[in-house]
Amino acid sequence: MSWSLSRIAPRHPELLDALFLATGRALHLANAYESKCQYVLRMCHMVTASRADPVVDLDELIATTPADKMLGGTLHTLASLPMGVTMDMSILHKAREARNFIAHEGASIGYVWSARRETILEHAVKLRAAVADLAAGDNLISQWCYGLEEPDASKPTDWIAAYPDLVDSWVFGDSIALLLEPAQAQPDSPNTSP
Repeated sequence: MSWSLSRIAPRHPELLDALFLATGRALHLANAYESKCQYVLRMCHMVTASRADPVVDLDELIATTPADKMLGGTLHTLASLPMGVTMDMSILHKAREARNFIAHEGASIGYVWSARRETILEHAVKLRAAVADLAAGDNLISQWCYGLEEPDASKPTDWIAAYPDLVDSWVFGDSIALLLEPAQAQPDSPNTSP
């Protein structure tokens, strides 16, 4: 089949809808994670530049901030800066890998019309694992963002502790039971034409 969509109805439309909704929500978080990493890197550069020249004006400070990089380059540069040295870079890199999976393979289940129940459910398990890794990295970089934006405020430890579960609930929502049921629960039904 040449086209991504077909005249043939999908075998499991409700299951596919649940997976695609979860993938879209995960992609939103993945994009936000990347933006926050870039923000923290820009702020690190600005802090370093202002410490080197305390009388530099804001326009010059902004002009010295490097252009945004891809996420891998952003994390590599961030790790080499004084603020980045204190971060757990392994968590951030795992989140980068999760972000890449979500962005490039988050909805890769083959053709919609021929997607088998087992394939969809196996993919949902991989997506959920990627979301968990992304949530851990997002939680860490968000704490840095919060510290930069609210330097005098104490960290919201209850929010930080609950964040991974909140992300999981938001991404998968009510469809979690549907997406994580055993693949053998309902066999594939034959394709039918509309």
